[in-house]
Amino acid sequence: MLHTERRCPRVVVLDVNETLSDMGALDASFARIGAPAHFRATWFAGVLRDGFALNMAGEPADFAALARCGLRSLLGALGGLVVEPDDGVEIILSAMADLPLHPDVKPGLERIAAAGARIVTLSNGAASVATALLERAGASEFVEQRLSVDAVGRWKPAPEPYRYAAERCEVDPAEMMLVAVHPWDITGAARAGLCTAWINRSQLPYPGGFQSPDVECESFIALADVLAARR
Repeated sequence: MLHTERRCPRVVVLDVNETLSDMGALDASFARIGAPAHFRATWFAGVLRDGFALNMAGEPADFAALARCGLRSLLGALGGLVVEPDDGVEIILSAMADLPLHPDVKPGLERIAAAGARIVTLSNGAASVATALLERAGASEFVEQRLSVDAVGRWKPAPEPYRYAAERCEVDPAEMMLVAVHPWDITGAARAGLCTAWINRSQLPYPGGFQSPDVECESFIALADVLAARR
């Protein structure tokens, strides 16, 4: 669904965690150590919460360190694990380092690139994570840069990461489109001057209180079709 008549972007900026990576693949690892599958969502939400809070307090936030510490705290407070909490942390983080792309991502990126748009990633985590994720899936050829908020010391949805991406790509923010599954990312990008696309794989209503996306699609393939039509 297209909400505006803004022209097709020159650069498509991709969020990484959950937008590209299929974190549902971690559920089996949580089950393996005796933790409920819903702990995956609880843990990841806590990582984001803590990173946002540290940024608001003016402190640096390291995604990998927060992920490890948060997981250790959750598992340490949980009874019924079949492994020691520290071993459980290593099992989960090892599985996270080997996540797959969502099935729609690679064919969608191929079509977006064929339509003439440049593609970069912009993550609150390390750029190396995006690089490894794309390389494992054979999709790295479609992405010209892997950018991280580490370069500016602020997490999305603060404006600095989006402006940094525009500077690195040598375009105006209005010539970029942020693609994400997170409404907070959509809102941050919109406030920084980018157009936005929400990937709604779950087909749930867009939550109130956030700025609406310019484009809403059920997959990267559908987004590629929208962008190709607009060109």
